[in-house]
Amino acid sequence: MTVQLPPILIRADHLQTYDERKAVVASALESGYTHIILKPEDEALSHLGRYTAILADGKNLMYSGERIGILLNLTGAEEMEEAYSLKNAVPNLIISPENWKVIPLENLISRFQTAETSVYICVKTPEEARLAFQTMEVGCDGIVITPEGPADLAAFSGIRNAEYPIVELETAVITKISTLSLGDRVCIDTCSLLEQGEGMLIGSQSSCLFLVCSESFESEYVSSRPFRVNAGAVHSYILCPDGTTKYLSEIASGNELLSRMPDGSLRTVNVGRVKIEIRPMLYIEVNAGGKNYSVVLQNAETIRLGTPLGAVSVSDLSIGDQVYVRLESGGRHFGHTMAETICEK
Repeated sequence: MTVQLPPILIRADHLQTYDERKAVVASALESGYTHIILKPEDEALSHLGRYTAILADGKNLMYSGERIGILLNLTGAEEMEEAYSLKNAVPNLIISPENWKVIPLENLISRFQTAETSVYICVKTPEEARLAFQTMEVGCDGIVITPEGPADLAAFSGIRNAEYPIVELETAVITKISTLSLGDRVCIDTCSLLEQGEGMLIGSQSSCLFLVCSESFESEYVSSRPFRVNAGAVHSYILCPDGTTKYLSEIASGNELLSRMPDGSLRTVNVGRVKIEIRPMLYIEVNAGGKNYSVVLQNAETIRLGTPLGAVSVSDLSIGDQVYVRLESGGRHFGHTMAETICEK
């Protein structure tokens, strides 16, 4: 069984002493990292918490007895040629450069851009991490943080947003609001306390996702539920941390979802519970770039959309008002973006 690797891994195998390696593993778990590279003799460290322990057996990266990748120290042209020869030969290639240079990184990204092999780059500083993600616009598939000690991981707290899709919002003008009959709507209760104005990106078309805000506001009739996003009808798309979309009907307890903070930053939140209930629904249509898009939400005052004026209740929205949306060209196939012509109405 091949393990699916996230965009950020942690290395502990390079450190000299067991205590140093143990400290890094403990710090990585406290920081929320779930995939850590260990020495084979340190497999007992996997009991520090529940995470994916990858064993570095020489060049081979092993998981559950299966080779899932190669760890290659890059010192010169000979190792570059070895790296090229591994294209499509292994699921994952982790490059540890002896001297950080941009040109070899550009060559690797260009050679492996259409490959089945994912390329990861070992980094020691946040600056190297940003460069790895931004080189040639597309960047590498992921990074492997290689700390000298547990304190080094704190510097990477901001770089974790690099694993998220770009979420640039723009305004769209409401052109239609109409009530619908009953429908199945999805409430997403997270394991986090959500801020006022924080929300998730949801819509009837994958090409236009609305910022549906959390129920972190007090209401005249109900108390705030700062862990909840009343996300809308079951058919809707929702944006996930890896840039894919899912239908709201697919979301379940234990899933990870993408949340956008009021300042525009992003974070991952865990789903604690999903509630699908029959409720009266509301249809909201907008125009953006000459095209019409829509979202179907529960018809209740506690549901709010992100707007230039803040999080506004759907009960207070009017035709001509502006709301925030994320626009995307092309289509989606099983949640993944596709450069194809598609019409969603």
